Amino acid sequence: MLAGLYPLLRLILGSLRDLAPIVLVIFFFQVFVLQQPFPNLERVVVGVVLVMLGLTLFIQGLEMGLFPIGETMAQAFARKGSLFWLLAFAFCLGFGTTAAEPALIAVAAEAAEVMAEAGVVAHNEAARASYAYWLRMTVAVSVGASLVLGVFRILKGWPVHVLIIGGYIIVVILTFLAPPEIIGVAYDSGGVTTSTITVPLVTALGVGLASTIRGRNPLTDGFGLIAFASMFPVIFVLLYGMAVQ
Repeated sequence: MLAGLYPLLRLILGSLRDLAPIVLVIFFFQVFVLQQPFPNLERVVVGVVLVMLGLTLFIQGLEMGLFPIGETMAQAFARKGSLFWLLAFAFCLGFGTTAAEPALIAVAAEAAEVMAEAGVVAHNEAARASYAYWLRMTVAVSVGASLVLGVFRILKGWPVHVLIIGGYIIVVILTFLAPPEIIGVAYDSGGVTTSTITVPLVTALGVGLASTIRGRNPLTDGFGLIAFASMFPVIFVLLYGMAVQ
């Protein structure tokens, strides 16, 4: 029984080690800089324990489920030899994981609220919900499109830095053309898409695909999809802002 508990204890200790810097920073500033007691100390301690357990289970779930299934499906589609279905799978994977991303849902709702207060959209629930929904869909479509380009890059062996530099040149140009109200939202959209759900599956897709295709190196060709998934939402949301305006 102790042998079976050892891997779980090892994971918990690993999560505790990862959380330790955050806990120490908060403790230092609360006690030595603010010089105030922790408000609701019991709830804070319970919350930290829950975060530690949640992080442990999340990492274990990634290793057991998401990474293997992402790599397996990428390899299966590559062996199937159908470019259409491979690209369709990449688009649907990017769209689905991004649309379900909790961070994106929160940012879209907050952006809709701020836009309503600024008078960009009507100040009613229906208008805010519509703005948040279409913002989410725009970002989800952009991530799907980014994975299509990323998979095509792996298939063709194109250098990732050329595409990234070209993409950010487009970002800079669009920044000068887009309405000021959408610029900050667009740049933040690129960050929130690469979060807990999207990153594991996208990484597994790239590595699995590069491992299967002859002449591709998982280390040099398998990574880079996350960079596209961060860049494309900025471009698409800037275009979305220009279209809404």
